[in-house]
Order: sequence, then C-alpha cells, then structure tokens
Amino acid sequence: MTPSGCARAEGPAPVDAGLRRTGRPRVRPAEVARLKPALDRLYLQYNHADSVADPIELARRYADPADREIAAFCAAGLAFGRVSSVLQSVGRLLAVMDPSPAAFLARCDPACDRHLFDGLGHRWTRGADLAALVLILKVMIERRGSIEAFFLDGYDPDAPDIGPALERFSSAALQIDLRPVYGARVPRGPGVRYFFPKPSSGSACKRLNLFLRWMVRNDGVDFGLWTRVSPSKLVVPLDTHIVRLGRCLRLTTYSTPGWRMASEITSSLRMIDPEDPVKYDFSLCHVGMMDACGFRRPNRDQRCPLRGVCRPGSRRAPASHRPSDRR
Repeated sequence: MTPSGCARAEGPAPVDAGLRRTGRPRVRPAEVARLKPALDRLYLQYNHADSVADPIELARRYADPADREIAAFCAAGLAFGRVSSVLQSVGRLLAVMDPSPAAFLARCDPACDRHLFDGLGHRWTRGADLAALVLILKVMIERRGSIEAFFLDGYDPDAPDIGPALERFSSAALQIDLRPVYGARVPRGPGVRYFFPKPSSGSACKRLNLFLRWMVRNDGVDFGLWTRVSPSKLVVPLDTHIVRLGRCLRLTTYSTPGWRMASEITSSLRMIDPEDPVKYDFSLCHVGMMDACGFRRPNRDQRCPLRGVCRPGSRRAPASHRPSDRR
C-alpha cells in the first residue's frame, strides 16, 4: 500500500490458476433479502468523507490526481496497526514529499536523497524501506506515466476478480532494481516487499486491496480516480474487523485470514451487490473499530448496529489453507 532491472532478476511470476476462481459465496439467495437493507443503511450512515478518522483523509488533501494517487498508495501501504500510529507515520512520510508528491518523485534520486527518510518508519518498516518504495513508485511512473497504467499492464477485464492482476502487479514491482537504495545486498526479509504481497502466497493483500478500493470506487469516501478497472472485480480489504464481521454475518466459512477468506467474503457481498460488492467495506470495518461487534463475546449484539441480522454466537468455522502473510 515491484519492477524490473533487478539485482536478483526474477521472471514474471506465473499466475496461480487457482486465482482465476473466485471464492464460493457463503450467503444463500434467501439471506440476501435479510442482509441487504441493513448493510445498505450502514453504508449510507458512513458514506461521507468526515465520518471517521481514516488514512484516506491524508490523501484527500491533495487536489491533483497524480499527487493523490501517490499519497494514497503510501497511506494504504502503511495502514497496519493502530489508526493513530498509522496517521502519524503516513503524515511524516508525506511531509517529506510536500507540497506535491508527484513533483517530489519526478525530481528525487532515492539513492542520493535516502537521508530524507532517515528516522522515518512504521513498526518494522524502516526508512530505507520507504526510500525503496519511493524508488519503485518513481520507476512505475517513469515507465508508464502513472501507477494505474503500470497496474493495467497486468489487468485482465475478463478475470473473475482482481487477484491475477494483483499477482502480476506485485511481481512486476519487485523486479525493479533496488540496489540504488539498499546497496549490493538487497534484503531478503519483508522490507519493501511487504508493500507488494501476492495472492498466490496465501496473503489477503489487504493494503493493496484497500488502495484499489480508494482508486476504483467513487462515492463519498472513495476517490474513483481509476476508470478502467470495474468495481465489481475488487476484493474486500481483509483486516481483523472484516474477519470478525464476516464471520458474524456468516459471509465466510473460513476462520483463518487469507486470500481464500477475502475472496469468499467478497463473493458473498457480490450476492448482495453484484456491481459494487466492496462498497460495504468501509462501514463494516468501522463497526469493528468501534468495538461494537459482539461476535463470540458476552455482550453479543447489544451494541451492534446490525443487530437482528448478525449471529454473534456462530460456531467454529474451518480454517483457510496456507495461512502465510495476510497483509
């Protein structure tokens, strides 16, 4: 939230054939009539820019679409951990790029300007990793003109969802030569790779899916800057709150977070809104952030705005396969 010419040259990773199959919807047609009115009411309640504190607001302050696209990728990429910590870390990174992230990327040399990122970081992400991220975004834009155009190189509008395109996007991004930032020994650990997970590894790709939601959807919250990717292809950004709400609403049969769970929850939401299944993500996530969901808790649904349609006493569900990197 991985390009070419690399220190450790990697060919384009083959797209896992399994990614071409969307998850099986958990919601039965008869349940759509029960869930849709409640989810639509919740969506309308949160569908305005100032409804809650959220990292998207740090990108919203840029009027130029080129600036907003870059700021949004950085904000989504660092969107893990406590919201207050995320906002602080994103704010410090964007302060280096102000007043125009696009102009900053055009003129900066991440190798010579690496010192600008000293002291920055977020949890296990270091300043060098942020400099490497800036290098990747810079190369993407130099080669294709925008992050969107770089992404579209791997996008197949006939694929059932965005999974294969994410696989290609991350594979291409991680082929970019990072030696100008890291030196001869590019780290094998997460580092900048953490910004570019792949569905084939089992990852839910939460932060990339969050960025895509911001870019593709267009409403009171999301920007809708990208016009060539269909909202119907998006996959829900799977964080701990969506996991809890997804299980409480019986949108998934899985208990372990990962791509399979994200795909199944999205398929269930697609039964409710085929054209825009991820529209419910923002409101459901913030129900979880309010700690209003009573899934498997003594208070059950006493504080939940979805009381009456949720099932807080759900039984144990089967685990997903391959629970590797989930972010």
